[in-house]
Amino acid sequence: MSTQGIKTVLHPVTDLAAAKAVYTALLGTEPQADAPYYVGYDAEGQHIGLVPNGAQQGMTGPVTYWHVADIEAKLAEVTAAGGQVKDEPKDVGNGRLVATFTDPDGNVLGVLQDPQS
Repeated sequence: MSTQGIKTVLHPVTDLAAAKAVYTALLGTEPQADAPYYVGYDAEGQHIGLVPNGAQQGMTGPVTYWHVADIEAKLAEVTAAGGQVKDEPKDVGNGRLVATFTDPDGNVLGVLQDPQS
């Protein structure tokens, strides 16, 4: 089962205001989501998110999210191939499911499933 590509990248940040200034300058656009717990930008078909205190949530660096049609099936495929689930699928709002897994070298990768329309 193929993916829809990397469309979401989340970055852990310690100073949300400082990070927001840098990413706003980099991307040349204001954030579409701007809350104390998350700031998100849509730039050229990609979603770039800033996660305050991401390190306390276990984020050791940016996490790329591969968009998939069936998150459970994709996790089954990657674990059968040697990946290990780090965070089980969870609904992060409006039916969007996210999960993370590690590759054999410990790199953290994400999968994201949007609700079926």
